[in-house]
Amino acid sequence: MDTGKIKVTEAAAVLHVSDQFVRIGLQRGILPIGTAIKMSSKWTYQISPKLLADYSGADIEKELAQLRSEKI
Repeated sequence: MDTGKIKVTEAAAVLHVSDQFVRIGLQRGILPIGTAIKMSSKWTYQISPKLLADYSGADIEKELAQLRSEKI
């Protein structure tokens, strides 16, 4: 699965939730799709394609291809 870096906005679209929902869920460790790390005063997010697929039940490659083609 070569999806590249998954953005918070893309994960939110796959899960049908807001960007803020994903950010807060990752920061609090209650959304099991990746990791949030605070670097100085900014948060950095790493979203795992496998964990997102397991959690959402979606075909992540297909979902991301569709989301990314809509932005062009």
